[in-house]
This record gives sequence, structure tokens and C-alpha cells, in this order.
Amino acid sequence: MAARVDYYFSLISPYAYFGHAAFLDAVREAGAEVAYRPSRIFDLFAANGGLPLGQRAPARQRYRLIELQRWRAKRGLPLNLAPKYFPLDPGLADRCAIALVAAGADPAAYMDAAFRALWVHDADIAAPAVLAELLTRHGFDAAPVLAAADAAETVAAYQRNTEAAIAADLPGLPGYVLDGEPFWGQDRVEDLREALISGRAPFRIGQDDRA
Repeated sequence: MAARVDYYFSLISPYAYFGHAAFLDAVREAGAEVAYRPSRIFDLFAANGGLPLGQRAPARQRYRLIELQRWRAKRGLPLNLAPKYFPLDPGLADRCAIALVAAGADPAAYMDAAFRALWVHDADIAAPAVLAELLTRHGFDAAPVLAAADAAETVAAYQRNTEAAIAADLPGLPGYVLDGEPFWGQDRVEDLREALISGRAPFRIGQDDRA
């Protein structure tokens, strides 16, 4: 039976963008399945001790800009350090991914396009017209996807994903959960890959109090 990784993300996160392709490569190599779990990142921050960017100490805000440049170079991905439409409300964009999964579609290409729209092309992914263009470009019928993204069951799924991310003890996004073991941050993709390939037992709190 193939392993399954719960993939928690929000399309507003530059680190989720950096990790997206690397994560997908890792799970494909391992033959694992992906459960896409778009989540409300600001609710996760509030529950698990994180702060929105504008509320962080100035030193942390400055250090973030160094980290973004470092990972931009390491991943070989383009990224605008100060995109025109950041911050924004990622809810509709995130829920489109939920709607695609519910319809039996793979949201990975749409997600990559949405990440790049915000972080490379200075597009407003909170705007339905922008999302419609992204969906259409990747072969989806945009109108029903956008309608489904606003449906009550999709909004409820978004909230359930968020509650699951909080329960998994993820301090932020992206987060990957394998057999109950959380991996927080795109810089943990290689650790996740090793866990998948080795098939080792998951690490858990309390399993070795001497550690």
C-alpha cells in the first residue's frame, strides 16, 4: 500500500512555492500519494504561535528577505521579493485547489501557476478574473470551479484542513504530514523524502523521553 502525505499549503506562501516542485518530485520518486490540504494560514499562525509578516520584529522581517534570496538561488526559481499584490486574501485561490480535487482533478499545475502569478508576474490571485485565466490556461472550465470554490462544502473543507494542520502541530506552511509525523517548511522536503524512501517508523512525541 502506497504511503500518503498530507500536503498543507496556502498559495500566498513563498516558501510553499519554493517547495512545491521539490515536494512533488520526492513523492513521485517514492511512489507516494498526495492529499492536498489548502489551509487558512493566518488561522494557523494564531493557533500555533506564528505572526503575520507585518507584526513580526523588524529583524525577522529583514532576515526573511535574506532567506528568500537564498532559497531563490538554491531552488533556481524566479521570485519578486516585493510583489505588487502581497499581502492579499488567498482564500478563493486556495479553495479552487480544493474544488479541483473534489472534481477528481490534479491541482498541481494550477497551484504552480498561481504561485508564479503572485510571486513572479505581479498578478492579484485574489481576483476571480485572474484565477479564471489560470484555470482556463490549464484546461479547466473556470466558471464551475470558481462556483464550487465558494460552495459551503468547500468552505467547510478549508476549515477542516486548517483544524487538521493545527492538530498536527504545524507552526506554519507549507507542512507535510506522513503517518502523523509533521515536517514543517520546504527546507524539510529532503527529510520527508528520506522518510518515504526508507520506510522508517514515524518519530513521535514521547517515544523516547531521553532524546
